[in-house]
Amino acid sequence: MEANINMDESLIKNSSQEQFNEDVVVASKDVPVIVDFWAPWCGPCKQLGPALEKCVHEAGGKVRMVKINVDENQILAQQLRIQSIPTVYAFKDGQPVDGFMGSLPESQLKAFIDKLTEGVVMEGALNEKEVMAEAEAMLVEAPEEAANLFSQILAQNDDHPEALGGFVRALIKLEDFDQAEGILTTITEELANHPALVAAANSLKLAREATQLGGDLAGIKAKLDQDPHDHQARFDYATALLGAGQHEQAVEELLVIVRADRAWNEDGARKRLVELFESFGPQDPVTIKGRAKLGSIMFA
Repeated sequence: MEANINMDESLIKNSSQEQFNEDVVVASKDVPVIVDFWAPWCGPCKQLGPALEKCVHEAGGKVRMVKINVDENQILAQQLRIQSIPTVYAFKDGQPVDGFMGSLPESQLKAFIDKLTEGVVMEGALNEKEVMAEAEAMLVEAPEEAANLFSQILAQNDDHPEALGGFVRALIKLEDFDQAEGILTTITEELANHPALVAAANSLKLAREATQLGGDLAGIKAKLDQDPHDHQARFDYATALLGAGQHEQAVEELLVIVRADRAWNEDGARKRLVELFESFGPQDPVTIKGRAKLGSIMFA
């Protein structure tokens, strides 16, 4: 994925028998350290390593990971009595406190790390929920600041779906459609199917449509004035208003269609409203007001 996000590589590093004391024993007095003993020829190691790295990033700085290639550090492997690989040791306060052999599913890896980091609070560590809430609140009026906050979370976990979706929506607000599309086209299929990324993709689609129609706002309005019952013309006018930045008026035009004919275009107006609300974000006043009005129509 190509985006302006700086990854925090200090959480994970390769080490050796010469650096082991500094990288593991000494470092674990500040933060728990997980040591992954592996080798290039080891099949299970290739499964465990990336999964363990992902869990370490998701821990948000509460744990670090050191990787030891046993082929290149045979004396150290003998000293620590490594009998098979992959083997994982956990160090805390300068001492080995836990470990396992073989590959484990991600759920068990997370449980292993949760147990190791219980009670650990890193000075200056991000409070993910608070940062996400602040970023969402800034998305409407200060998208650049919101993008910076989302990127802070992504620096610790670049696969965080909500933060990634928020980052893309911030780029859309900044009209950086190319970078937004670049991110969406390079993420994994699993990530792309997450609701936060589906909503971000819909937001980009809407933004591009709105930009194309926004230049002919007067012409589309003239067509609607000729026949106020032309729902397609009103739908296009709402899209053009969106491109012109008139979000509240765009919502109002779509609500007119829903009031007149809920079933028009296979529920198209209501579906577009839902897409708009997801695009604007839950904190946007237009979303809050629009959802209330839509609800009153649907349940009248």
